[in-house]
Amino acid sequence: MWEGGAARRRGDAMPNLKDIVDVAEALESHAVEAVADRCVVVRNRHAGCRRCVKACLADAITIRGNELSLDHQACVGCGACTAVCPVEALVPRDPTDGELAAAAARSAASLDGVAVIACARIASKDVGDPAKYATVPCLARVNEGLLVELAAAGVRRTVLVDGTCRTCKYRATGPFIDAAADEARTLIAAQGGAMEVQRASEFPAEALLEDKASLYGRERRGFFSRSRKRATEAGMKTAEVMVLKELGEKMPSLRDRLKVSQTGAMPWMEVHRRERLMDALDQMGAPVAGEVRSRQFGSVSIDVEACSACGMCAVFCPTGALKKSDEKPADRVGSYLEFQLSDCVACNMCADVCLKKCLTVEPAVSADELFDFEPRMIHLPDPPRPAGMLTGFKRR
Repeated sequence: MWEGGAARRRGDAMPNLKDIVDVAEALESHAVEAVADRCVVVRNRHAGCRRCVKACLADAITIRGNELSLDHQACVGCGACTAVCPVEALVPRDPTDGELAAAAARSAASLDGVAVIACARIASKDVGDPAKYATVPCLARVNEGLLVELAAAGVRRTVLVDGTCRTCKYRATGPFIDAAADEARTLIAAQGGAMEVQRASEFPAEALLEDKASLYGRERRGFFSRSRKRATEAGMKTAEVMVLKELGEKMPSLRDRLKVSQTGAMPWMEVHRRERLMDALDQMGAPVAGEVRSRQFGSVSIDVEACSACGMCAVFCPTGALKKSDEKPADRVGSYLEFQLSDCVACNMCADVCLKKCLTVEPAVSADELFDFEPRMIHLPDPPRPAGMLTGFKRR
């Protein structure tokens, strides 16, 4: 009792019930985490992007006003939302992108250039050899970027194995799995790649388990390695929660974090999946197609006759693909917007906020422009002068 009183006098406050609850909530394992600041709807409530909501089979994602929320209790952890979000506002945690890519690479190395990715349900049947395939909760977690990365690494064939069980709670994600596979085939073919992408209901023969009894030792080793990892993560998360509580009101508000900078635009973000995708496409060599049609990219065009040069498209662009240029026209008439196709994630934000509705985003893009380091310059007219009190007055 005396030590407790001394501790209180020293100011070493013991954790209260709310502290314990906050830490417990932070340590709860979530397959998906929401990073609201990255969501285009949080940047501007007029953004029309609802890809995550359409992909979510559990109605766990809500978008209202400038808010993105994820109900972890309702979420089934399929990861479909993370695969379709253009700005990584929804992040997969189990497995992470890095963990999945590494597991797929190990699979390809063990199967002589064939990567196998299986859903957790068919993996639980102990038919395939866990050392020879990567596991995801649902194949909807696999995005086309990962498949293109595997092709760039020299993988000959990728097999997506998920069975055909009609009772699977993830069964509604089928179209999203097929869409990702089709997108990957399109992008790989555009670069002259040859990797085959297959969807199957059974493991390929080379990935089958030869000795089921050998799983016991592997599972024990896997359990202890996972336990060590979770203990480390728990310590880091506990420290993070307590630091955030100490900061309290010092944390900047959402408005402060997303306010317009001196350049006249909201903060730009890096989309790491986009960077890896561009690197992978580049590694595959020069494009063999003149045009690529993909949900990954968008080409911006503006009807300059209708444009008022308000600049809202550049203000709200999340990646800086569209921005005001410092370069001035030679005749000093009008201004320029710079458009960098490789940075465009096709979120359609620019078209959604366009006051004159004179901007469009098309999924068909020029392969030459995609790999051009120089941005395309879009010339805009000078904005119209506001009508004054003496507008139309003629001196007699």
